[in-house]
Order: sequence, then C-alpha cells, then structure tokens
Amino acid sequence: MEKQNLKGWLYLLPAFLFLGVFMIYPLIDVFVYSFEEGYNSASQTFFDVGMYNYSYVLHDPYFLQAVKNTFILVIITVPLSTGLALLISLGLSSIRPLKELFQTVYFLPYVTNTLAVGLVFMILFKKTAYSDGLVNLLVNWFGGTSVDFIDGPYWAKMFVLCFYTVWVVMPFKILILTSALASVNQVYYNAARVDGTSRFRIFRRITLPMISPTVFYLIITGFIGAFKAYSDAVALFGTNLNAAEMNTIVGYVYDMLYGDSGGYPSYASAAAILLFAIVLTITCINLLVSRKHVHYT
Repeated sequence: MEKQNLKGWLYLLPAFLFLGVFMIYPLIDVFVYSFEEGYNSASQTFFDVGMYNYSYVLHDPYFLQAVKNTFILVIITVPLSTGLALLISLGLSSIRPLKELFQTVYFLPYVTNTLAVGLVFMILFKKTAYSDGLVNLLVNWFGGTSVDFIDGPYWAKMFVLCFYTVWVVMPFKILILTSALASVNQVYYNAARVDGTSRFRIFRRITLPMISPTVFYLIITGFIGAFKAYSDAVALFGTNLNAAEMNTIVGYVYDMLYGDSGGYPSYASAAAILLFAIVLTITCINLLVSRKHVHYT
C-alpha cells in the first residue's frame, strides 16, 4: 500500500513542480514586490517596505477608472452572454435539420483571431471623414443621429466594448451548454410530457437544475475572464487606453510594468494583488451561492 502511495506521489510530482515554479512562486514574488517601495528591476534594489504602493494605486485616477470599466464590463457581459448562450443552446437542441451547420456558425467567432474581430468591429462602428460606419447608417435609417462609438462619448465606447466581449465569449458558452443539454436524460422529459407539464415548467424544474453545474462553471469562468479583460479593449481602442478612458485593471498593470523609464513594477504588483483579491472574493461568493442553487447528480 505504501509503495502504491509513493508511486502516486511520483506521478503527481511533475504537476506539483510545474504549479510551484510557474504559479505559486510568481504569486509570492509579486506579493513581496507589492510592499517594496521604489523597486528597481535593473538593480534589484528598493528603498523602503510598506503600504505606499497600495495607497498610490488606490488613489490613482487611472486605476479607479480601470476598476470602474472592469466592473461595468463584468456586470453587463457575464449575465448577458450566459443568458443568450442558454437561449441559443435551447434553440439548437430543439431543432434537427442543419443542426451541425448552425453549431459551426455560432462557434466561428471563438476560433477567429481577437484582433481581427476587433478590426471588423472598428469598421462597423468607427465614424470617419468618409463614412459614419455601417451601424450609424442603420441608426440614421431608423431616424436616429450618428454617434462616434470609437472616439466619442464614454457610454458609446462602453457599449461597443460590452457588445464585442459578448460576441467573443458567447460561442464557447454555446458549445458547453449544448453539450450539457444533450447529456440530460430524456426519461425525465418523457415523464413530464405524460403528466402534461408545460415547456416553461419543464425548463425550470428539469432542464435548469440538471445543467446547473455547467451554468455555474460558465458564470465562474466568465467572471474571471471578464476581470482579466485587456485584449478586447486594445483591439477596439488601441494601446493608449488611458487616453480613451477605456483601460481595464489588467491594462493598468501592463502600463505600470512596461511604462516609461523601465516601468513601475512595485505599483504593477500592488495592482495585480488587488485584482487577485477581487477575483478571489467574487469566486468565493459564487461558491457560497452555488451551495443552494447548484444540483449535482
């Protein structure tokens, strides 16, 4: 028995080494850097240890703007993309002709390069000297006025960013939810139909509880992914996100790490630890909620 246990630990050793070197050690390193004031990556020196880095970051207007943008993005895109993906998955599961074709069409945005999709969105929404963009043409056709969605008001830029994020993440959720719906035992549906149960009640009492672990998984990963958003904003508004007022927390960390004069790794580390704390808190809250609303069979 002891030999079998030793053999099992030896099998797990490469994974433990990988996690230790590439995940646990960097996290501890960043946590230490976040308290070292004036840390210089070239000379590996600092002049003091304390909470100044956190104080600076929490009072930095650019960081507060990034937090605001990130939370708006999370609150809007995660529920919206999950709900739309569930509706589309239910539709795909209820049809038979061309089902595989529709699944492929919905999955295409997921395998398309993020920056390429962002370029298409810029063409659709950007207002130029030669054209107001396809979206503004539709707005004008319905009697509205043109809006510069890329360089215009804040609400317009946030709308495009949320729309783009939902477009990018929804195909993966559709794929996962379609698979989850296909795994539900048809015996439950047959018994409900015999009793004359309505479709909405079947969905609420059978379908949703049976796929609740999958929905919960998508919500958790959706929150984590939305909090780590950066490339989506860059694809739409370029690399100077602070000027566009569309920076995210990850974008702020990147700017601090690779800014002028070698960057500010101490500030970047403090912002990264704050992001880690936010994501960890949200994840723990979701885990507590899931105990009452997720049913494992």
